[in-house]
Amino acid sequence: MRYAVPLIVFAILSVVLVVGIGKDPTRIPSPLLDQPVPQFSLRTLAQPEREVTDQDLRGEPALLNVWGSWCVNCSREHDFLAQVAQQLPVYGLNWNDEPDAARRWLDRLGEPYRFSAHDVDGRVAIDLGVYGAPETFLLDGNGTIVFKHVGELNPDVWSRDFEPRIAQLRQ
Repeated sequence: MRYAVPLIVFAILSVVLVVGIGKDPTRIPSPLLDQPVPQFSLRTLAQPEREVTDQDLRGEPALLNVWGSWCVNCSREHDFLAQVAQQLPVYGLNWNDEPDAARRWLDRLGEPYRFSAHDVDGRVAIDLGVYGAPETFLLDGNGTIVFKHVGELNPDVWSRDFEPRIAQLRQ
C-alpha cells in the first residue's frame, strides 16, 4: 500500500503528460467559434476621429488580426499579412499599446490593414478571449468567427489552417 499511492500518482501524471505533448499550443479552442464578433465601437489609429464597429467587419470573408507594436511575433508576421491583404480584407485590432507607438510602427513597417481599431482599455480583446498577440480570427461575410489562430501567421499556418476554410466560405 505504501508504494501504491506514488505509483498511481505517477501513472496519472504520465497520462496527462503524454496527452499534453501531443497538443498544438497554437490551437486554443475558442468559445466564440461560430459566434458573431462581439459588439464594439472603437476609434482607428490612422484617423482617431473615425469610429468603426463590428458591423464594419461584414460583407465578405476577412481576417481580424490582434497586434501590438511591442509584440515581436507581430513584427515577424507583418510582411506576410501584407501579402494576405492582397487576397482578403485584413482588419487590425491594436491591443495594449500606445497610439503614437502603434502609428510609428505602422509607418515603419507599412499598413496591411483596411483599418486598425485601437482597443484603448483592452475590453474588445477581453470580449474576444485574446490570450496574447498576435492572434488572428477568420470571419465569414456575416462577421461570424470561423477560426482562431494564436501566434504568428506564416505561410505554413496559412495553407494548412486558413486556405481550406476560406475556400469553403467562398463556395
